Amino acid sequence: MDPVTPDLASLREEYELGGLDESDLTPDPLELFSTWFEIARAAGITEPNAMVLSTVDAGGAPSSRTVLLKGFDARGFVFFTNHESRKGVALAADPRCSLLFGWYGLQRQVRIEGTADVVRRSETDAYFASRPRDSQIGAWASAQSREVASRETLEATYDEIRAYYLGQDIPAPPYWGGYRVRPSTIEFWQGRRGRMHDRLVYRRTGETWSTHRLAP
Repeated sequence: MDPVTPDLASLREEYELGGLDESDLTPDPLELFSTWFEIARAAGITEPNAMVLSTVDAGGAPSSRTVLLKGFDARGFVFFTNHESRKGVALAADPRCSLLFGWYGLQRQVRIEGTADVVRRSETDAYFASRPRDSQIGAWASAQSREVASRETLEATYDEIRAYYLGQDIPAPPYWGGYRVRPSTIEFWQGRRGRMHDRLVYRRTGETWSTHRLAP
C-alpha cells in the first residue's frame, strides 16, 4: 500500500496582519527587536524566546536546533548550553552562526547572523544559580549530544546526581556555560499579501548600522 501523502501544495495562508516600512525602523536594531519581542510575549506566542541556532562544524556540515534566549543587550544575544554538545563543538571550530526567531502567529520572523563568544564564568554561574534545581541536576546528568544506552540509563544517572547533591547547592558544571552572539546583520521580516513580504535588514558598519530593503 502506498503511503498517504498529504496535500501540502494546497496549504497556504495569506499574510495580512500588517506591514513593515522604513519609517518603522529605529536607529538601533536592538530597540526594534525589543519592541517586537514584547509584542510576541503579549500576544501569547508559545516561548517567544525560542530561537533556532544554526552552526557549521569543522567539516562544513550544517546543523540547527532550538535554544532559548536568556538575555540580550547592545553586546548581543545570550543562550546557555553544554560546551561539549554538538553545537558547542561546532562553535569552537567556527564561531559564526545564525539565529532565527519564528513568531509565526504574528506572521513575523527575525533572522540574526553573527559570531558567538563564550560569556564570562561569573555570568554562567549567576544564571545557573537561577535555574530550577531539576534543570541544574539535568545539566550534570546529560552528556549532551552523545549516545546513551537507554532512557533508564539516563534516569539512573540523574538519580545519582540528585542523591549526590542532596542538601547542597549545585554548582554549574565546568563544561556548561553561555554564549553571546554578536550580531553583524539583523533582518526583520513581516509577511504580506501575495508573498510580497517586507524584509528590512540592518548591517553593522563599524559602530553604526546601515539599513536596506531586500526583495521577498
